[in-house]
Amino acid sequence: MTHANALLTPRGRLRLARCVVDDGWPLRRAADRFQVSVTTAKRWADRYRAHGPAAMGDRSSRPRSCPHRTTRRQERRVVGMRVSRRWGPARIAYHLGLNVSTVQRILTRYGCLRLSWTDPATGAPVRAKRRQIVRYEREAAGDLIHVDIKKLGRIPDGGGHRVHGRAQGGRNSSAHREDGRPRKVHGRPNLGYAFLHHAVDDHSRYTYSEILTDEKKETATAFMARALQHFTSIGVATQRVMTDNGACYRSQMFRDLLAEHGIKHKWTRPYRPQTNGKVERFNRTLQEEWAYARPYASESERVAAFPDFLHTYNHDRGHTALKGASPADRVPNLAGQYN
Repeated sequence: MTHANALLTPRGRLRLARCVVDDGWPLRRAADRFQVSVTTAKRWADRYRAHGPAAMGDRSSRPRSCPHRTTRRQERRVVGMRVSRRWGPARIAYHLGLNVSTVQRILTRYGCLRLSWTDPATGAPVRAKRRQIVRYEREAAGDLIHVDIKKLGRIPDGGGHRVHGRAQGGRNSSAHREDGRPRKVHGRPNLGYAFLHHAVDDHSRYTYSEILTDEKKETATAFMARALQHFTSIGVATQRVMTDNGACYRSQMFRDLLAEHGIKHKWTRPYRPQTNGKVERFNRTLQEEWAYARPYASESERVAAFPDFLHTYNHDRGHTALKGASPADRVPNLAGQYN
């Protein structure tokens, strides 16, 4: 493209070409007059002969063909995964076998916003303030296990507010009346909450999780015992466990269990959920890809889908922080056992 100090603007090129073609100047004389090379003078003269004054503008430098260009079908698959699954460029690239930068260019070309600029539920544009993220990771599986509890409202038979709207779906803030029966909101039973207990390995992101009925110390301790047994069965020796400062984790029963296995107990800083960030990130994935991935007709339907989600997360789902590998790929001798 021409710039302000260019010797040959489109108008200057036309003057040069007319001197050669219309007035019969030799190429060398025209080149000296307009202070360009003979090759340049010949180029503009030839274009003028072939196409007239309209050919004096700049041409695109884009090649006529690109054998290695991503196919249109592949581009549609990239955009489709962003829209339907809300995946980032790294995860889409791992799934389709493309380069991450290629996927990013495709998303940019089609005007796809960054996921951090959109609402997780609706996909509507919401520009969020960017935060600087500092990553850390233990060297081996079992060095640190993140433990947490996620509370989700149960779904009544026939579907909740995601099926019928919030006016009819009701709330789960007060599940039962004084007589023990489920409280009704707008004529629909209020079923309370399900408590998902998680144990996430820091190094591999491998997760053991159960859907339980409460977060009492007995329930949390029994879950931790089963989690430790599961990690042992896959060859992971637990060294440390990190929890928040919940009452169930500060109970003597929970501490005795860890002491019995020789496990060091670490707590997160108060009001700093980022300290337990890996299990918090799993909670977000769980909501996006299982709990709220589609409108369920009942709680039993959602619970039935949980084992498949957990297996996919551990053995099939590529993790961007693991460079496209699944959590099971980082656990020795595990990936080939549960394919």
